[in-house]
Amino acid sequence: MSLLAITVLGHDRPGIIAETTGVLAELGLNIEDSTMTLLRGHFAMTLITDGAADAATVEDSLAGLTADGSLSVSVREVPAESVVSRGSAYLLSVHGGDRPGIVSNVVAEVAKVGGNITDLTTRLAGELYVLIAEVDLPASADPDGLKASLESVAGDLGVEVTLRQLESDDL
Repeated sequence: MSLLAITVLGHDRPGIIAETTGVLAELGLNIEDSTMTLLRGHFAMTLITDGAADAATVEDSLAGLTADGSLSVSVREVPAESVVSRGSAYLLSVHGGDRPGIVSNVVAEVAKVGGNITDLTTRLAGELYVLIAEVDLPASADPDGLKASLESVAGDLGVEVTLRQLESDDL
């Protein structure tokens, strides 16, 4: 049994998820983790699967997805990692006028306190830029201090920021 990371990228169309997961089920692979989204009209999916099929077999079996050239598929073996929360979960949100540097400046503040971003989504709607992230903060981090530094950075960028602790019911 091995863990495989499978990525599917390309032009969006109906049925990509159904076709991909159907092939994986036929191969006896269990989907343990996944994320799927549209990025400016482009489909992006990453899955972590567990099962007996090797990377080459899975990639060959998914070749039908790439036949028309609109999608690419990549499969590689990945080591098993234990999923361990290091502290408390927080929701970070940023919104405001679009400009370069929003993501890099905001996430740098999280990194300074040893925070780990476990999920991050950004969207551009016209001139409005929105960032939503789940952040795992270590017990040693000062959430109020992080919030203050995030507000300072946000002020420099001309955006609004919020940081709130997630309750287990929110997850």
